[in-house]
Amino acid sequence: MAVTPGDTVQPVIWEEYRKILVTSREPFTDFDYVERFAFYERARKAYAVVATGESALYANIILKKGVVVEQPL
Repeated sequence: MAVTPGDTVQPVIWEEYRKILVTSREPFTDFDYVERFAFYERARKAYAVVATGESALYANIILKKGVVVEQPL
């Protein structure tokens, strides 16, 4: 979720997410930031929603599933 215009918070959780994703098998460039209410609309249509105890601001994230295809070396 993108930071709401006018909010001065710098979400530190995003750096933690980047560290995790950079080590994944799939190439990662950066996040697509989605406006707050557009994010809620996308989440409403999600297959599953997982609620955690994370209390960091702007820690909401949408993960898209896909198929990993092994590439021959």
